[in-house]
Amino acid sequence: MSLVLVSHSRQLAEGLRDMVAQVAGDGVRVETAGGTADGRLGTSAPLIEAAIRAAVGGADARADGVLVLLDLGSAALSLEIALEELDPADRAIVRVSDGPLVEGAVMAAVQASVGASLDEVALAAAGAASMTKLPEA
Repeated sequence: MSLVLVSHSRQLAEGLRDMVAQVAGDGVRVETAGGTADGRLGTSAPLIEAAIRAAVGGADARADGVLVLLDLGSAALSLEIALEELDPADRAIVRVSDGPLVEGAVMAAVQASVGASLDEVALAAAGAASMTKLPEA
């Protein structure tokens, strides 16, 4: 199982990758596509495509699923372009989550680390949208 973290900020994506690696261990591959090729804030379809291709892994170590999480809705356009460049076989194992980037990535990583299916991992990421952050008063 692999996760791809897409953010308008390279630092945010890389920091989140470090956080996710702590909760998931080595069992979950995490790739990032943050910022633009020249280091500005924004998203880049080629960077997203490269991250997804790395997450898929190729024929020798093909991932059993790839979940993509993104920070803002505007990243979806770059993601759409990146997905169009994938081979149908690679695209078939990629799922895009509408869950929140940070909470969704952590919940997805926990599920993936215990061997959950792509459907279960995607459900965990989406479910993170309803997580409460503050204790009930």
